[in-house]
Amino acid sequence: MISVASLFKVLHYWFWLSIATLRNLISTKGDRTLKRSRVSVRALVKAPVIIVGLTLILTAPLSGCQPNQFRTQAAQGSQLVLSTVTDPNTFNFANKNTFPSIFLFTYECLTQENGVTGAIEPALAESWQFSDDNKRLVFKLRPGLKWSDGAPLTADDVVFTYRDVVANPDVPTDAKEGIQIGVNKAYPDVRKLDDLRVEFILPEPFAPLLNATAGPDGIVILPKHALAETLKTKGADGNLTFLSTWGTDTDPTKIVVNGPYVMERYIAGQRLIFRRNPYYWRKDAQGKQLPYIDRIIWQVVENLDTQLLRFRSGDMDVIGDVRPLRSEYVPLLKREEKRGNFTIQDGGPWSGTLYLTFNLNKAKAKDGKPLVDPIKSRWFNTLAFRQAVAYSIDRQRINNNLFRGLGVIQNSPISVQSPYFLNDGLKVYDYDPEKAKTLLKQAGFKYSAQGQLFDAADHRVRFSLITNANNPVRVAIGAQVQQDLGKIGIQVDYTPINFNVLIEKVNNSRDWDAHMIGFTGGIEPHGASNLWVSSGASHSFNLKPQPGQPPLPGWAPNDWETTIDRLFITGARELDQAKRKAIYAEFQRLVQEQLPVIHLVNDRALMAVRDRVEGLKYTGLPSWGLWNIQELKIRE
Repeated sequence: MISVASLFKVLHYWFWLSIATLRNLISTKGDRTLKRSRVSVRALVKAPVIIVGLTLILTAPLSGCQPNQFRTQAAQGSQLVLSTVTDPNTFNFANKNTFPSIFLFTYECLTQENGVTGAIEPALAESWQFSDDNKRLVFKLRPGLKWSDGAPLTADDVVFTYRDVVANPDVPTDAKEGIQIGVNKAYPDVRKLDDLRVEFILPEPFAPLLNATAGPDGIVILPKHALAETLKTKGADGNLTFLSTWGTDTDPTKIVVNGPYVMERYIAGQRLIFRRNPYYWRKDAQGKQLPYIDRIIWQVVENLDTQLLRFRSGDMDVIGDVRPLRSEYVPLLKREEKRGNFTIQDGGPWSGTLYLTFNLNKAKAKDGKPLVDPIKSRWFNTLAFRQAVAYSIDRQRINNNLFRGLGVIQNSPISVQSPYFLNDGLKVYDYDPEKAKTLLKQAGFKYSAQGQLFDAADHRVRFSLITNANNPVRVAIGAQVQQDLGKIGIQVDYTPINFNVLIEKVNNSRDWDAHMIGFTGGIEPHGASNLWVSSGASHSFNLKPQPGQPPLPGWAPNDWETTIDRLFITGARELDQAKRKAIYAEFQRLVQEQLPVIHLVNDRALMAVRDRVEGLKYTGLPSWGLWNIQELKIRE
């Protein structure tokens, strides 16, 4: 029999889901959809009657799909229900190019960054020792480490990961730039001393090395016994078999891991279920094996409004753990904290960044066609044009309207929590559309009688802007950018798209004019070398060919990109803290002068969590609010 409470819960959920869907349609589509939506609004008046009838038929099967039913369907034990806006793109760490990923749950690194203090702490390695000249580092692994299949985890796996995978020129992993050293981009010479000790020999001192070895965002250790053979053969495409190994079509139970959780089941577009790794090494002070929580259900919920509805209805335990909670949700949730048995955590400014960038790539594809329309390329590569765009975006209005004043206007590529963050002395681009117009005119652009902007050759200034459609705040920011640029005569063809399609365009086809995206941050500036170094796999605004990609005739870095390369090399080599600060201060000033990216408004680190979840250590520093997930408990 269906209880009144259960029926009301279903009615409440589906009614507000309909409202959220309609709201999403209105906010992201054009006039034609809006007109159709008016019909839908009238239809919603009848929705309660229709839903009551349908609920009597559908409640039973629907109840079997709710996350809180998984415990009775599978195994008894504690359970945590989370969400992500997109499916994982890989189960192979070397192919990871998005956040969040399964590796937050399933793998660990040699060290770990404390999400509260930023200090580097032991993880798989229980200790380490630098030589006096800082050119030799020896890690000592914990004895008795095992992989999830029971095989021993030893120094062989560490050498395999760093030498055979990350340093392999045929493996295009995002992790490379994090440990490339000096002008020659040399890798550490990683050697096994015995089963528990690994030696890193460096060509010169390298200050960021420990941070590169630290989770949750560093280089995870991979299983040699499971993957070594895939590096010895090539597929029909000429690439190593390794690159196509452990895709998301692989049985998740076959993936060998070393972290707190193993994967149990994956249903694309719906959920990924994790369970405790029986061979995980961590124990608490009383000797109890971690993690405490038995199962994690990671739901794929693309729409953030739908995530909110599921959290409010009790179907999720956390919202805002991988991207901060939307500021507009806070007043509503604040009123419901006591009744809903949850608390909003405030970790201060989030460490990531949000920016708009233009495609500055002047290269040609293999067919000889320019990657970017040469007319647009001339605009994008004109500094005055980029500066004018920056002056024309009303970032304070974005903060007031979309972040409820809780955001932080960005002027630096370095996180505010970092000791290298430069608070003063940076060029800023406060809203000034008249200054934007003046810059454009001085650069040879001109206006028609209708206020439309044309270049010196009478080409209408018009370009496309893309962002990921599953982030409503980002979608709304893009709409305001479109309006703001329209005020200085620029026509922006704005199209939010699927996140994975966005990544494919940016990283592979390079078929885009401008895009808006976020990037995770942290204490160590070198952690973003993948974005800022000209060879980086995330250097999207002028992306060079990556391993396995065809050559791009005509690709070349700009002079200021070469300067940034030099600053990152020098900053990594320098061990004196004051001198490092001066180097990264110059980097921040250069970015703001040259504007390869236009920084917008950053989130505030806000996360709503059920009161029954214990052990949280939440701040705005780590990219993941549940960075200490192995220590979390569920109070039943």
